[in-house]
Amino acid sequence: MLELRPNCECCDKDLPPDSRKAMICTFECTFCADCAGDVLGGICPNCSGELVRRPIRPAAKLVNSPASTKRVLKAAGCMPVKAA
Repeated sequence: MLELRPNCECCDKDLPPDSRKAMICTFECTFCADCAGDVLGGICPNCSGELVRRPIRPAAKLVNSPASTKRVLKAAGCMPVKAA
């Protein structure tokens, strides 16, 4: 089950479980849409996987399967993608 992490690993922006601006890779690294697109170019800086929109867990399901409260943050932020 997805952790639904509460923040962007780059900028620490809050990403609540119902956010349509949360992006994840297959390892559940989590970024906001702004950082994922503008800074990272759609590629996870941790695993090089594709970043896609995180699905929304229905509110009724959050009662028994709550979102994570553990914040993950890259101490130095994220480095911009270098142009090819």
